[in-house]
Amino acid sequence: MKNVLDGSVGAIAFWAVGWALAYGVDGDGEAGSIIGAGNFFLNDFTDYASWIFQFAFAATAATIVSGAMAERTKFQAYLFYSVFISAIIYPVVVHWVWDGNGWLSSFNESPIGTNGYMDFAGSSVVHMVGGFAGLMGAIIVGPRLGKFSSGGGVNPIPGHSISIAVLGMFILWFGWYGFNPGSTLGLSGGFAALAAKVAVNTTLAAGAGVVMMTILAKLRTGKYDIGLSINGALGGLVGITAPCAAVDPWAAVVIGAIAAVVVLIGVEGLDKIGVDDPVGAVSVHGFAGMWGVLSIGLFATQQGVLDHTGIESDVYGLFLGGGAEQLGIQALGMVSVMVWTIITSGILFLVIKYTIGLRVSEEEELRGLDIDEHGNEAYPYFERAPESGMMFVGDGQGGSGGGA
Repeated sequence: MKNVLDGSVGAIAFWAVGWALAYGVDGDGEAGSIIGAGNFFLNDFTDYASWIFQFAFAATAATIVSGAMAERTKFQAYLFYSVFISAIIYPVVVHWVWDGNGWLSSFNESPIGTNGYMDFAGSSVVHMVGGFAGLMGAIIVGPRLGKFSSGGGVNPIPGHSISIAVLGMFILWFGWYGFNPGSTLGLSGGFAALAAKVAVNTTLAAGAGVVMMTILAKLRTGKYDIGLSINGALGGLVGITAPCAAVDPWAAVVIGAIAAVVVLIGVEGLDKIGVDDPVGAVSVHGFAGMWGVLSIGLFATQQGVLDHTGIESDVYGLFLGGGAEQLGIQALGMVSVMVWTIITSGILFLVIKYTIGLRVSEEEELRGLDIDEHGNEAYPYFERAPESGMMFVGDGQGGSGGGA
C-alpha cells in the first residue's frame, strides 16, 4: 500500500511542485542557484520525456524512507511525509546538483572549483536524501517494540519472506540499468558507449558488494547470511551510482566492495546507538551513498571527468594523480546534502509527530498494522494457539495478522 500510494501521491506532488523546484524556469528561461523558478503544474512545459524519467527518481527517494520506519508508523503519516519529500526536500537537492543553474552543479557555467560537484545518477541526490530522511524518521518514531532489551541487547526480528527479499533485490538490480545507464539521457552521439561502460561498472560494483558482504558475514558470524548479502548488492549499487561514468571497471569493483563494508559498519553502528532500521535503508542508501560521492574524488579518471562533465580537466581522482581538489568538492556537496536533508526531514517528522501523530499505538503494533490500518490480514488462514503461541491453519475467521 505504501509503494502504491508513494508512486501515485508522488506523481501528483512532483507534477504540481517538485519539477518546478528542481528544474523549473521563469518566463525568460532563467532560474536561481537554490531552487527552480517556474513550470508549477507543468505550465508552459512540454519536455515530458524528462519529467517522466525524473519522476522515477523522486519516487525512489521517498520510498526509501518507508523501510527505515517500517512496522510502527501510521499510514497517514507516511502519506504526509511522502508528499513533502517528493515536492520539496528532494527537488531542492536535484536543483543544486543536476540543474545547470544549481550552485553545486558540474553543469553550471561557473562551477565550484574546476569541475563542480559530480554525482552522475544520484548517490547523494536520491539515496542520501532517502537514507538520511529515513534516519531522522527512525530516530523520531522510535524502535519497534522488543527490538532493544533494557540491558542494551539487540533482538533480531526476522522478516516475512527471504525469498521475496531476494526477488526484490534482483528487481532493483535490474531497475538500476535504467537508473544509471539511463542517466546518459541518450544513446546517440557516443552516449551508447558511455551507457555500456556505466552498465558494466554497475554490474561489477553490485557483484563485488555481494562477494565482500558474504565473506564478512561468514567471518563475523560463521554463517552465510543471505539477508546481509542482499544488502551488500544494494550497497554496491548505491555506491557506484555517483561515480559510474567517471571510473574504470577495476575501480567499480573496489567501490562496490568497500560499500559493503560501509553498509555492515552502518548496520551494526545503528544497532549500538539504539536506532531501529528494519531493512538497513539508512546504511544502504545513506552511508553507502556518502561513500559513492567521495569515491569520485579518489578514483575518477581524467577521461571519466570528461565523460561526466564535458570538461577536459587536470583535476580528477586523488589516487590517480589528479590532486585533492575534487575530493574536497565532493565532501562539500556531500555535507550540504546531508545537512539539508537532516534539518528539513527532522522538522517534518517532528511536526507530524505532534500534530496527526507518527506512530501507531502499542496495541496496534502488536496486533499488526495489516488489521488496524488496512482491514486485512497477512495470514488470514492461520491462527495463534493461545497455549503454545504456535501458528496453525484456521478457518479464516481468526488470526493475528501481521503481528503474528
